[in-house]
Amino acid sequence: LEAPLHLHRGGVVEQPVVAYECWGRLNSSRDNTVLLFTGLSPPAHAASSAEDPTPGWWESMIGEGRPIDTRRFFVVCVNSLGSPFGSSGPASVDPGTGRRYGTAFPEISVEDIATAGREALRSLGITRVAAVVGPSLGGMTVLAYCALFPDEVEQVVTISGAARALPFAIALRSLQREIVRSDPAWRGGNYEPGRGPRLGLRLARKLGTITYRSAAEWNQRFGRRRVPTTAGLSGDFRPQFEVESYLEHQALRFADAFDANAYLYLSRAMDQFDLAEHGGG
Repeated sequence: LEAPLHLHRGGVVEQPVVAYECWGRLNSSRDNTVLLFTGLSPPAHAASSAEDPTPGWWESMIGEGRPIDTRRFFVVCVNSLGSPFGSSGPASVDPGTGRRYGTAFPEISVEDIATAGREALRSLGITRVAAVVGPSLGGMTVLAYCALFPDEVEQVVTISGAARALPFAIALRSLQREIVRSDPAWRGGNYEPGRGPRLGLRLARKLGTITYRSAAEWNQRFGRRRVPTTAGLSGDFRPQFEVESYLEHQALRFADAFDANAYLYLSRAMDQFDLAEHGGG
């Protein structure tokens, strides 16, 4: 972005960067844009393209003949401010020091993620969107975007989002953050790249993954099926059930790809969000 980004709760990102990917074509009226915000963990790569043919995290939703049809819409997916996948955040390098920001990065909010997405569109010459769409954290960001820029949005799609974080969600995320910070490798947020609190991040992700589905869905999906290669001998506490193996797989994949400080920042941003701060009850 060309100008400093002034943040919702104070602080400034002097040289902000917002990573994004695009699909489809912008029409002559420049009014067919779908702005897509991600959940906490995905990057901007929502679907495959000629530049990057690997499947995206929303591959089945974006493309010709798919629900977000690129024959009709110009799709822009932004990487959230604070995320470690290209946008400015605790994992990025402070141009003033040449070192990663870490916990020196200012506090970010869901409103800041929305504003950064809008500024990315402005850099493309887009001032109005046909729709703003997002799941989970992205669902919150969609609401913030509409509250901040109500005259710039035609349609809204928020999926598994919330108008505010309720005590149960705050309690769970608080424990997840404590698990990360309790890992000695966190070092107060001053860890070297590739040497962060992998154990803490892995356990925090397991706890989060458990909350993404109901008890009935876990039972329907896994039941009590066992992992066939585990002997289950006395003292062998490796995963013996498929549900344990699934959680371990998801946690390892996340811990290998995500930054712990980014996780703490985005998690706290979700707790702090309350749409009522922008008017209404």
